[in-house]
Amino acid sequence: MKELNTDVVVIGAGTAGLSAYRNAKQHTSNVLMIEAGPYGTTCARVGCMPSKLLIAAAEAAHAIDVAPAFGVHSSKPTINGVEVMARVRNERDRFAGFVVEAVDELPADDKIVGYAKFLDTNRVQIDDHTIITAKRFVIATGSRPAYPGVFNNFGDRLIINDDVFDWQDLPESVAVFGPGVIGLEIGQALHRLGVKVKLFGVGGAIGPITDPVIKDYANTVFAEEFFVDTDSNVSDMKQVGDKAQLTYVDKNGNKQTEQFDYVLAATGRVPNTDKLGLENTGIKLDERGVPIADKHTMQCGDSNIFIAGDASNMIPLLHEASDQGSIAGQNAGRFPDVRIGLRRAPIAAVFSDPQIAMVGETYKQITARYGECGCFEVGEVSFENQGRSRVMLKNKGHMRLYAEQGTGLFLGAEFIGPQAEHIAHLLAWAVQNKMTVPQMLDMPFYHPVIEEGLRTALRDLNAKLKFGPDIINQCMECGREIRS
Repeated sequence: MKELNTDVVVIGAGTAGLSAYRNAKQHTSNVLMIEAGPYGTTCARVGCMPSKLLIAAAEAAHAIDVAPAFGVHSSKPTINGVEVMARVRNERDRFAGFVVEAVDELPADDKIVGYAKFLDTNRVQIDDHTIITAKRFVIATGSRPAYPGVFNNFGDRLIINDDVFDWQDLPESVAVFGPGVIGLEIGQALHRLGVKVKLFGVGGAIGPITDPVIKDYANTVFAEEFFVDTDSNVSDMKQVGDKAQLTYVDKNGNKQTEQFDYVLAATGRVPNTDKLGLENTGIKLDERGVPIADKHTMQCGDSNIFIAGDASNMIPLLHEASDQGSIAGQNAGRFPDVRIGLRRAPIAAVFSDPQIAMVGETYKQITARYGECGCFEVGEVSFENQGRSRVMLKNKGHMRLYAEQGTGLFLGAEFIGPQAEHIAHLLAWAVQNKMTVPQMLDMPFYHPVIEEGLRTALRDLNAKLKFGPDIINQCMECGREIRS
């Protein structure tokens, strides 16, 4: 058994792990990184980038489908599934290749291949070949898809989102379970690419939305395009020949039995912390076996162990993983000088159509914090008659903004609508800079742009906060309805 000594060990070479490694290196040259799987981040290999490639193809097909509404006519698009998936795989490999190249440039002696397991708070064993003694550790082992055991009844017809991006061709039909970010994005994209899709969920949840008004709107607008039942009743799940078969209750209360080429389980992810031997470290774990850490320092208790990225089970987003990795790496590198790191305003987006975005505190968090006193106001706007949105036939959406009474401090937003990914950034900057609603209204808005819908919601919020007058009903420049 080979034995090594070092200052810092980073377990995992994904987004968080690479960030932690680079930042720890600023304080000590003695940093080792352990990785068992293929190099290349979840985002590049099986997450945000390949899914956006599939969505881009779907958007191109959908643009042709809706062109007649503009008076532009052409024949119905022919979707070549082989070519669609070839581009997805090729570009996916290109993105992942950039990450692999970056890892290849790291010193070979700093990289160790294998699975790590803690022997105690200062030692890890890598498979059956190496024991490393280190002063500090960063856990950045990521996460993996998870689904109920009953889904195994589908046999080899059961897939996870990782499998989709290795398809050689598009299937004829897919049942998607889980209307969260992954299920909604992939489900709608496959539908627009000509695949028969049915999307099932439980409890009415859709995407990450917590605001009941936005949740109801999203459920309605997506169900208008393809089969979406976020509070479904599904039974008799099994494999029949080379098909997946299930029975569900349709919107009319009737039982329907259908077969699909695949069942995509997009029912959530779990942190990869269960095989790390964390019970040997003495650090506190939650009920799922995930280390309890300070979100500002990423330190597990007062120990020499830090955690970052999806493994922390805090906010499973790439930019959050990178930030957490930076904080964990810096603190591991200069331990015991542990410092609070920069935590940016929360921001999340779903690249569906219409898009979904959430910024700052969620409706659920705000109502829990303010309780029954209701010391906050909600401003809102519909995008259905918003000028630029209607021009582009992208006029589906609803926005809700939240602000504190008295101070007018902008707290957050949940919304669905066109270009939500871009508007979310404006709002995230406002949250991070602790702007008030009147200050936000002092910012420039061009005309005609979708962002004018945001201004309408801000004006509505400003009036409810008693900082300004009620908003007018119609825009004097273009005549569009403002309150709709």
